Amino acid sequence: MRKNKIDIISLGCSKNLVDSEHLMRQLEAAGYSVSHNSSRIDGETVVVNTCGFIADAQQESIDTILKLGEAKKQGRIRQLFIMGCLSERFRADLIEALPEVDRFYGKFDWKGMLSDLGHAYRDDLANERCLTTPGHYCYLKISEGCNRFCAFCAIPLITGRHTSVPMHQLLDEVKRLAEGGVKEFNVIAQDLSSYGMDLEGQMMLPELIDRMADIDGVEWIRLHYAYPTQFPYDILPVMASRDNVCSYLDIALQHISDTVLTNMRRHISRKETLDLIARLRREVPGIHIRTTLMVGFPGEGEQEFEELMEFTREAKFERMGAFAYSEETGTWAAEHLNDDIPQEVKQDRLQRLMALQEDISMEIQEQKVGQSLRVIVDREEEEYYIGRTEWDSPEVDPEVLISKEKPLSVGEFAQVKITQALPFELMGTAL
Repeated sequence: MRKNKIDIISLGCSKNLVDSEHLMRQLEAAGYSVSHNSSRIDGETVVVNTCGFIADAQQESIDTILKLGEAKKQGRIRQLFIMGCLSERFRADLIEALPEVDRFYGKFDWKGMLSDLGHAYRDDLANERCLTTPGHYCYLKISEGCNRFCAFCAIPLITGRHTSVPMHQLLDEVKRLAEGGVKEFNVIAQDLSSYGMDLEGQMMLPELIDRMADIDGVEWIRLHYAYPTQFPYDILPVMASRDNVCSYLDIALQHISDTVLTNMRRHISRKETLDLIARLRREVPGIHIRTTLMVGFPGEGEQEFEELMEFTREAKFERMGAFAYSEETGTWAAEHLNDDIPQEVKQDRLQRLMALQEDISMEIQEQKVGQSLRVIVDREEEEYYIGRTEWDSPEVDPEVLISKEKPLSVGEFAQVKITQALPFELMGTAL
């Protein structure tokens, strides 16, 4: 056990990761040695930033806490602090069930941790953080919370109403990070589409991204988690005209059946969804769309599922993830709809949908063979350099395996000729 050392463990999404990075900066300024997601936990204090989104993520958080609680009992750590979404949502239950935890903090009150450690939170560092990503890219969280209240989603129960980060604060952060060598900014929020509505009463995402693109050193800007209803279409000319705004959009559509969309309380129809996709592709030629789809939601019979499969065949999403519906306590669906689709049916539908997407992905990947693409090099491994194109977000999208015939530098861009395609990877040679 190392005194004056704190280990931070981040679970869940990249929005959680940003919170951990801000906490780490405050702890370092207070004089602590801090490590993040270390394979060896040796600090006297451990902080777990939990996820509470779906059952599997909740269980991962609980398992991690129990494992660390046992380490505390054995004297291998002295203090165990819990923060984040799971703690925000179920704090009272967790306090009763996990007496080995010293302090619980939620999603927004983690600043009190500094006080409990005997230090003051420093407002002058509120816009600074310790990056846990490679130094050439980062995540930029532009808002928290959500006003959409989809039937299946517990996020508003955890994070509350949508709250935008003021634009001047974000631009200052981007400038500071770019000066420090960050080239790629992955813009994240639970609902990008609503950015600015609580500040100015209008959608301000287009202005924010346009002003970010003007900052020296910003090479790539990538957009994650837009909402299809009331989509800010003014962002499309910005994407099409600015070379450093990637032709990439992560927008969760969930389903295409009007019956299921109504049950989900998505406030969008099949026709409106198809019109949205058509406009995205028309106004931003070459755009790669990442979406998330859900199977097994109440009201999805075989007809509705086949409608989803046909939609996937026709839309040919460049990137797609899917999951089976899991009822979440406190959501509208849990209280008003009957989760009557058997789990084995849900899993069968999920496998069929993902098998279809693998074929679509392979078809799209093969179209890139022979092209010369701009790639950012993320890391070097024994046989290859590993990089990504503008159409690939870290962690979730395909990577480019680059042969080592020519030396490359991690964190720099290279022109790579694609020589081979796999469903979820490309292979190439640096030019």
